[in-house]
Formats: sequence, structure tokens, C-alpha cells
Amino acid sequence: LFIGAVAKRKKAKEALERVYTLFPIIKEFLPRKGGMLSGGQQQQLAIGRALLTEPKLLILDEPTEGLQPNIIDQIGEAIKLLRKESITILLVEQYLEFCKELADNFAILDRGSVVAQGAVGELTDKVVKQHLTV
Repeated sequence: LFIGAVAKRKKAKEALERVYTLFPIIKEFLPRKGGMLSGGQQQQLAIGRALLTEPKLLILDEPTEGLQPNIIDQIGEAIKLLRKESITILLVEQYLEFCKELADNFAILDRGSVVAQGAVGELTDKVVKQHLTV
């Protein structure tokens, strides 16, 4: 985590505190190496490290994949808090309910082409069945 803080030395303390606010558990596993963390802890650490650079765009590629429900909830709460800031979040995710709870807009891709898009409220069962079911 501290490696990411080097990029913003002048604001490192503030940036770290922000990450600790989003993911309080990170403070507990600071002494451990990243490879010794669980998948959920590694995901939180990766998001925290990205946030230390104060991005305008945060791309999250399947942040819930393989994680236990309580970690998914923690990541969801962090995303909700980030939405209130001036960060655009591009969420690539297969867990539809997670997306519906967090997104303003959606786009469904099929083989690299957009096949459906709109406000998340327009993501109806019909659209899901048409484009997302096997």
C-alpha cells in the first residue's frame, strides 16, 4: 500500500487515511505481504492502492469474483462512498445484482460490440434474458 502512496508524497497521509476509511481492515494487515492475504483482502488492497493515485477514472474488473459475501458487501459500500466523490467508476462485473445496486448506467457487450445500453433502471428482465442468459 505504501508503494502507491509514494506517487502522491505530499498528500500521502490524507490518501492513506481515505483508503483506511473505505477499507478499515487494511490497517490490520499492513505488516503482511500482499501474497499472504486472502483473495478479498488482496482485492481491497488493489483498490486502495489504485485510489492512492487519486484517479479521475477507476476501472474495476470483476471486483467480486470468487469473494465471500461479506467482502463483496464491503467493496460495494466503498464504491457507494466513492460515487459521492468526483471519481468515475467503470465497473466490469458479472454479478448483476451488485451492478444494479451501484450503477447509474449499463452497457452489455457481446464479442466486443455494445448490444444494449442505458440507465440501470432500463436493465429489465427482458434485456437480461435477451443478452445475458445462456
